[in-house]
Amino acid sequence: MVASLTAVVADILACIVVAALPGARHLFVSGAFRLAALAMVAGGVIVARQLAQAAFQLAVDDRYASVAGLYARPVAVASDCPRLWLVILHLRLTGTSFVLRGH
Repeated sequence: MVASLTAVVADILACIVVAALPGARHLFVSGAFRLAALAMVAGGVIVARQLAQAAFQLAVDDRYASVAGLYARPVAVASDCPRLWLVILHLRLTGTSFVLRGH
């Protein structure tokens, strides 16, 4: 999912370059472009994982997420967590089950 979203961003950037520089179409068939696109997708995944992990740690520190019994029970995440989508992304990327708890 994260790699796909990063690839979409790369496609959008490529469209912008083609629109701004119509003669640049030949760049998109080069090996250097393919390596750069692969590096961008890999870098995007790494950055997204790091941001999600940091958001999860902040949620634990601010008591929006409870990790008590991490291996026995799902992680409880407050539905009003300010970084909820990043926390859930971290939990899904790590394969950790979770439940949303109300206020």
